[in-house]
Amino acid sequence: MLLRFRVANVRSLRDEQELSFVVSDDETRAAVRQVELAGGRSVGVLPLIGIFGANASGKSNVLAALVDMRSAVLNSYARWASYDGIPRTVFALESKAANEPSFFEVDLVLDGVRWTYGFELGRARVEAEWLHSYPRGHRQVWLDRDASRGEAYEWPGSRVKDRAQLVRRTRPNALLLSTAGTDNHPQLSPLFHWFRRNLWLINPEDERTQREAFTRQELSGARARRIEELLRVADLGITGTEVAEDGRGRPTVKLVHRSAAGEVAFDWQQESFGTRSWFALLGPMLLALDEGAVLLVDELDASLHPRFAAEVVRLFHDPYANPNGAQLAFTSHDPSVLTTPSGGRLLEPGQVWLTEKDKDGATELYPLTAAEPGKDEDLMKSYLAGAFGAVPSLVEGQIARRLLAAREYGEHEVGQS
Repeated sequence: MLLRFRVANVRSLRDEQELSFVVSDDETRAAVRQVELAGGRSVGVLPLIGIFGANASGKSNVLAALVDMRSAVLNSYARWASYDGIPRTVFALESKAANEPSFFEVDLVLDGVRWTYGFELGRARVEAEWLHSYPRGHRQVWLDRDASRGEAYEWPGSRVKDRAQLVRRTRPNALLLSTAGTDNHPQLSPLFHWFRRNLWLINPEDERTQREAFTRQELSGARARRIEELLRVADLGITGTEVAEDGRGRPTVKLVHRSAAGEVAFDWQQESFGTRSWFALLGPMLLALDEGAVLLVDELDASLHPRFAAEVVRLFHDPYANPNGAQLAFTSHDPSVLTTPSGGRLLEPGQVWLTEKDKDGATELYPLTAAEPGKDEDLMKSYLAGAFGAVPSLVEGQIARRLLAAREYGEHEVGQS
């Protein structure tokens, strides 16, 4: 499970920002999972976090930074060899950021043991990389890499096997964990494979066709019944699915709809964008639930009705639907997902994170709990009223007035010419 993510000088995240799934003692614990740790300790972890904020405030960049970290771990050894330096996306609104390192760090639990892994990427090399383990509740330093030292690698305690070979095979612009995973290192590859199996990103624009194809493929597997059930309960008028071949022999799916004349199978292109988006989400979402993985969904509300978005939240909250501790981090513009139709809270304050841009255009990420909402406060109404920040600085009717003023100015300029 993912506990925390820290990042700096990546995309719009200039200063160090932290996203945490760990609950504090004073938070409501209704949705919390107690995770047992080695050494007889436990930690309360949230199955779900929602990130809200105005347009261009940097919400999507939080998820993108997680994907950037995953990509570096998986690809730096095999794919960065052709780069003259390191591919990265630094804070673009400050010239000195290009010469400063990009920082990534995660805390996670793997087989009951807490791990901290992080690195700093410079323009041409990995500036630092570290790995700490807590097998008995106390920190053990497994790796300490610092490119500024004469001897870049230190291995306190000599816990890692085949150290000389790992160092020899790791380029200055590659992560040692990436090398270890590629070499199937017996001690370090489990952490490498955690990144491979987690931090999958779904957004409304990219790879929807591939997600549709994956869900279609799942209709012939063990998840078929659950996919069809989720299509039916979404109240789309769908009663089932048919998998067939198109005119070119390629597999395609038809959704069977209820009608006055009986059941009718629609061609895929006839389905609405919302229906297709819901279908494309089901395969990856059920895979994440079964694998206990961390799923990232950018703009959960972009193509889904608020009721669908609410059901996704409930799936991750429900210990029966989510028995393996899967986690979801999503972004949204729609605060209606904060509450239920009856006025209750769908998300607790500790599950809500907000993004704002400061005067320099840098994203600030903070939890709703920092605003100290009241115990019975309506989170949606207070958010829309601007009580917590993270909403557009826009007065009602301002856009229309700006357009009118621009038009009148343009007409005046034409009259003067």
